[in-house]
Amino acid sequence: MSQYYQVGEHVLWNPSNGVSALFLRSAHALAPEVGLPTGLGPMRDDECQIDLEVFTAFVSALVHRYERSNHPILHALMEGFIATALVLVQRAGAEPARPGGDGWRDVQVSGPSTRLPEDGATGRWAELTARYARSMPH
Repeated sequence: MSQYYQVGEHVLWNPSNGVSALFLRSAHALAPEVGLPTGLGPMRDDECQIDLEVFTAFVSALVHRYERSNHPILHALMEGFIATALVLVQRAGAEPARPGGDGWRDVQVSGPSTRLPEDGATGRWAELTARYARSMPH
């Protein structure tokens, strides 16, 4: 069985039930880290509606939190969720917010055929997102 993550009728991802449950639990576990709602609605009839504006703000805040830290365990705990969430943001046609004036590094979410930037952080997110997208049916 599988579940659907969607914006309106547009399906962004169709993971197995187990992966879906872990993704939702991870989102709720990370929400207090940035003090924002996830934008992920309840799972009803195997469908989760995403409030794209709220979800994009949540994901942007997580990336910002990640980038402000150099703690390797924090990075390890957050990285997989963020890369997965960035794929959903990309598939919905949105882009992470870029707060100004505080050292934010642009997060480029690009498809697998796009040349990756040379910047370490930006390039790493683009590489992870492209790799994850190939493993995320929709």
